[in-house]
Amino acid sequence: MNKIQSPFWVIVRKEVADHVRSWKFIILIAIIALTCMGSLYTALTNIGAAIKPNDPDGSFLFLKLFTVSDGTLPSFVIFINFLGPLLGIALGFDAINSEQSKGTLSRILSQPIHRDYLINAKFVGALIVIGSMLLTLALLVMGFGLIAIGIPPTAEEFLRIIAFVVVSIIYVAFWLNLSIFFSIKFKQAATSALACVAVWLFFSVFYNMIINLVGKAISPSAMASAYQVISYQKFMLNLLRFAPSMLFNEATTTLLMPSVRSLGPLTMEQVHGAIPSPLPLGQSLMVVWPQLTGLIAATVICFALSYGSFMRKEIRSR
Repeated sequence: MNKIQSPFWVIVRKEVADHVRSWKFIILIAIIALTCMGSLYTALTNIGAAIKPNDPDGSFLFLKLFTVSDGTLPSFVIFINFLGPLLGIALGFDAINSEQSKGTLSRILSQPIHRDYLINAKFVGALIVIGSMLLTLALLVMGFGLIAIGIPPTAEEFLRIIAFVVVSIIYVAFWLNLSIFFSIKFKQAATSALACVAVWLFFSVFYNMIINLVGKAISPSAMASAYQVISYQKFMLNLLRFAPSMLFNEATTTLLMPSVRSLGPLTMEQVHGAIPSPLPLGQSLMVVWPQLTGLIAATVICFALSYGSFMRKEIRSR
């Protein structure tokens, strides 16, 4: 006898198939793949100049494939930071309202399945597609780097790249959950897409401008003490960390650059006597643990809002 599959996984497989076959996903993954391959070419052509005699990260060649840039094209990490939210938005802005406008949502829920299966399957299906794509891109970069450099990555380099992929998936999952939430709140897919893009533009462009204006207004005077200056810098840094892109940037920079020991201002007493050497992976994870916690918390909050809104949503047949 054939094993009866759970309705949840049936919906997940259907969502994955719909995403992979959709033109919006094909176009977006083509753009991301081309830009990432361009950044990889730039990194390979400039990796020799990026290795300096006193560079503590000089022995981590494979990690430099994700961070090196000569200025003509951004690095792989910058591209993921910029285009990752667009991927999450594209897969979730019409998750619910398009089903409702077509009249298929009421038909699905009229079947003997739990309502939460649908919203959970929407998220899991899109997350599987996102995770597979980001992991594939990272493995492609490693493969081309292995062919060009001829040196296999060490175990720590491989684990750091996998940790970078996991952080990227969490970052894109935040924007996916936000777009799903807007697709539940707005009836038109165009409205939810505009709302998601507006939030993305606010945190990508305008948020830094607002923080800079606030910083100029409350900046300490020239006669301020070192303690006041450091307190001011910490306060401004904490304000910037309300942006998900800032948390992602700090987390990935620390994971892919083992020499990074702190993500905040340090006093001369703290810097004195420090030896510039790379940190092990466990220590790097401890440094970025607040950033990882913030990204996970933001993703869980958006998913909880989407889940609660969908469970209370009134759905009628057309």
